[in-house]
Amino acid sequence: MAAPVRTLCCSVLRYSSRQFSTTCGVQAGEKWRKEHGLARSGTEYGPLTDLPDWSFADGRPAPPMKGQLRRRQEREALSRRIVMLNSEVDRGMEVWREKQEEAKRMEEHKKSLLLKPKGKLLMKKKSQKCSISLL
Repeated sequence: MAAPVRTLCCSVLRYSSRQFSTTCGVQAGEKWRKEHGLARSGTEYGPLTDLPDWSFADGRPAPPMKGQLRRRQEREALSRRIVMLNSEVDRGMEVWREKQEEAKRMEEHKKSLLLKPKGKLLMKKKSQKCSISLL
């Protein structure tokens, strides 16, 4: 029973005047704008979206519109997030440097705890150092 209903739907769609598209709509010029360092669409940012549409005759600016206020809040939130993430990276780098310095200090401390030459070996090392420095 399912097959006749399916063919009926397909035949109805085939003869209807309405066209269906399953492809995603790509905005005209999006690729060009991206290649030239611009926004994906012409309405994301720029003077047409950021500046007011009108002003008073005496020169006072118009009150900001809802879209302008929303975009301003989104930009402020994004900038706060950038600053927070940047400070986290800085803190991480500082902790990493401290760990590297601590590892270096521990290595030097371990080397200082090793047994040192004594007696004839110490004299032999000193004489080798003197002969190397004379060359």
